[in-house]
Amino acid sequence: MLLFGIMEKLPNTHKSSLTTLPRKATLFEQTFKNIDDILHKDAGCGSELDYVEQTSWVLFLKYLDDLERDKATEAELSGKTYTPIIAPDYQWTVWAAPKLANGIIDHNALTGDDLADFVNIQLFPYLKKFKASADSADTIEYKIGEIFSELKNRIQSGYNLREVINRIDELRFRTHAEKHEMSHLYEDKIKNMGNAGRNGGEYYTPRPLIKTIVKVVAPQIGNTIYDGAVGSAGFLCEAFEYLKHSKKLTTTDVVTLQKKTFYGKEKKSLAYIIGTMNMILHGVEAPNIVHTNTLAENLADIQEKDRYDVVLANPPFGGKERAEVQQNFPIKTGETASLFLQHFIKILKAGGKGGVVIKNTFLSNTDNASVSLRKLLLENCNLHTVLDLPGGTFTGAGVKTVVLFFEKGSPTQNVWFYQLNLDRNLGKTNALNEKDLAEFVALQKTKAESENSWTINIKDIVGADLRVCPYDLSAKNPNKKEEAALRQPADILAAIKALDKESATVLDSILGLL
Repeated sequence: MLLFGIMEKLPNTHKSSLTTLPRKATLFEQTFKNIDDILHKDAGCGSELDYVEQTSWVLFLKYLDDLERDKATEAELSGKTYTPIIAPDYQWTVWAAPKLANGIIDHNALTGDDLADFVNIQLFPYLKKFKASADSADTIEYKIGEIFSELKNRIQSGYNLREVINRIDELRFRTHAEKHEMSHLYEDKIKNMGNAGRNGGEYYTPRPLIKTIVKVVAPQIGNTIYDGAVGSAGFLCEAFEYLKHSKKLTTTDVVTLQKKTFYGKEKKSLAYIIGTMNMILHGVEAPNIVHTNTLAENLADIQEKDRYDVVLANPPFGGKERAEVQQNFPIKTGETASLFLQHFIKILKAGGKGGVVIKNTFLSNTDNASVSLRKLLLENCNLHTVLDLPGGTFTGAGVKTVVLFFEKGSPTQNVWFYQLNLDRNLGKTNALNEKDLAEFVALQKTKAESENSWTINIKDIVGADLRVCPYDLSAKNPNKKEEAALRQPADILAAIKALDKESATVLDSILGLL
């Protein structure tokens, strides 16, 4: 989840031709490629996951150096004194990139074993201490300590590390445009993590889908926005971008977005690091992301002060939870996503809004837990919209998904369904885009009926006997044009025979003319 804040998509042309990119974009992209090539030959880095993790911590320290310089400049212009976060011996310009007068890195800069020893024995232990010494958890000092408590330098060769540092030192994060470009290219790296032998959806939800979900949920400044399976922080990133452009921000609005809007929890260390650093790289200095197992929290312990206005999430598909974790939930199930959905319903405030991605089997599974969960959702929330996504939306996930849009506080009366029918198969080279979802966004505003959308009344699926009611939401699209029925084999053979007879007659006529 390392993409927070400046999340507008690069133009589509960047995928096909570097020559159409701004010059800075080419520099960033080439730098990432060069770093991957360096890490590929290092014994400590064996996969795309390692490349992202190791690039991240070096990148973060360079970003932090630029941030400190910006703050020092701001303080000087206002006649104030700035006290650096990082002590002199551990500042980027001292250990990583000491410069000569001409701006070139000093050839006497640490390298080889000396550099590796400094990073492993001095730098990382120093940075870890920030967690204990920080004034509070909502400071950048605390996040620095938290990140480097989770991380380990896996770049074994100090010479390779020197090459990586030299490459990253060429990058700049001083302007909005530079940070904006950086965010997109980092997102591409997160997306590539799906090629590392794991489920791509674990780290990356397609950004066009996230942007669409945010548009439909339409959070407002002042709302608290939560993702309990935060991953690479994509939902929080897009919500930040959406709110930034929702109005002309006041000073109070800026503080609200920085400190009091975005909250997340993440169980896995690497995802936690990526998400936290992603938000920092996008300008949220101290993201409110906690490294914890969301499902270990007992639902009965959630109080009003713990609740949020908006939930945006894509919980893991297909995970299984241990029996002791299941005890935290009134509806017992090993299905991770089903436990998350219970958590999201509980943690929303009355009147709160949710946009949650879940496997499409949730709509129709007949096991007791699934039926009970649908009943819980329909009776406690207004499930007003279901977006049915095609296969291939999530690269490598191998499952079909739906997005549930709901508001807590009143039972469901009607559900508007939209089935996304595309004229192509989705995949790595043919991914979902915002244009694909434009009709859904337009029709959803009025819940209009179309060839791809329809509405069901809950009374029609509940029926009279609630004791046996499956609360089945897998309604078939009644407006979809019927495809021509396939003919029976006997009919096909009969047609072939008739054509053969007709052909023979024509041939006889031709022969008679010769």
